[in-house]
Amino acid sequence: MTAAISVSGLGKEYRLGATVSGSLRELLAAPAQWFRKKPEPESFWALKDVSFDINPGEVVGVIGRNGAGKSTLLKLMSRITSPSVGSIALRGRLTSLLEVGTGFHPELTGRENIFLNGAIMGMGKREIARKFDEIVAFAEVERFLDTPVKRYSSGMYVRLAFAVAAHLEPDILIIDEVLAVGDAQFQKKCLGKIENVAGSGRTVMFVSHNMATMAALCTRALFLANGELKLDGPVRSAIDAHLQQLEQIGTAPLAERTDRTGDGRLRFTGYWLENADGEVVPTALLGDEVRVCLAYEARADLEQVFVAFDIRDQLGEAVSNLNTADVGSDFARIKAGRGVFRCALSKFPIRAGRYHGNIYASARGHVCDFLQAGIVIDVEDGDFYGTGSLRNPCRVMLQQRWSAAERQP
Repeated sequence: MTAAISVSGLGKEYRLGATVSGSLRELLAAPAQWFRKKPEPESFWALKDVSFDINPGEVVGVIGRNGAGKSTLLKLMSRITSPSVGSIALRGRLTSLLEVGTGFHPELTGRENIFLNGAIMGMGKREIARKFDEIVAFAEVERFLDTPVKRYSSGMYVRLAFAVAAHLEPDILIIDEVLAVGDAQFQKKCLGKIENVAGSGRTVMFVSHNMATMAALCTRALFLANGELKLDGPVRSAIDAHLQQLEQIGTAPLAERTDRTGDGRLRFTGYWLENADGEVVPTALLGDEVRVCLAYEARADLEQVFVAFDIRDQLGEAVSNLNTADVGSDFARIKAGRGVFRCALSKFPIRAGRYHGNIYASARGHVCDFLQAGIVIDVEDGDFYGTGSLRNPCRVMLQQRWSAAERQP
């Protein structure tokens, strides 16, 4: 069988610090700079010697943590950027959905953008018109079809962009994490459409941090780490390798982590758990008060500080998200120096297991620090209801109170 995608020795190098700094006025005002030796620009390989083949009809997941090279790989395959070394052979018509609104002209309406995208893919007007009603119905944007897409919400953007990409019958469909923007119902509909696309013999490459989705959708996966292809095989094997890496990263000291994003005005430096008495504990106990403590260091006084972390299971699915905004507790002002954010959970509701979570902080809407798998939380089962019995097999416990009445309202 001839491969739909053939990648050989692919590599992408970026040069850091290669741009000229300083205006002409600044150079003229300081002639000594003319003779000062400029530091050599550093090189960074986002991808290194990646090779694989994908056959028609395969749905292949691309797995790896932030910075692993997933998005770089998809951009190279989508011809958005060129490789430094290696080659990519694509057999058939390709369309990609890498960012919200990719390929849309903001001044054009939804209707006009459907025809524009189809034309970019090499389709004729009659061919696009044949699929037009189906695209609009799937995207659920009938009321806004003649509105410029610059006025669309991010969810509307994604719905229309995915509908166009999936319904105009590409031979190869490449999808990055953008589906996370849509609501749960739309995501389910998209996954069903991806299965239909693959079932018709077309090829799909899919990037997601949701391992449950990966396991359900893909039979094969590429696991990337530090720009290298570490594993190409069954999706379960790739997921296990990814989770093992996250666990290793999550136990590393936060202050030493370099795989973070943000401007660094505030950085997380450590974390621990406390019980109701303020004592440090190694595990969270189901039904007890637990305080998640995030140590930080602020380099300057900050205002309107938002802090968040999530709790994810072993497949990467979010069990819960805790953040200051939902409870009206954003910090009006944080002074420069060291401190601790504490999130108190009065009755910890999650069953036994090991969980990890991303941690995030911003000030006035600008990201200060973000770490994937920044925390690891081990949980033990406890007497949640105070009855000595726990028959509920589910993952999350809810407070409940039962009663019975002889009359119905």
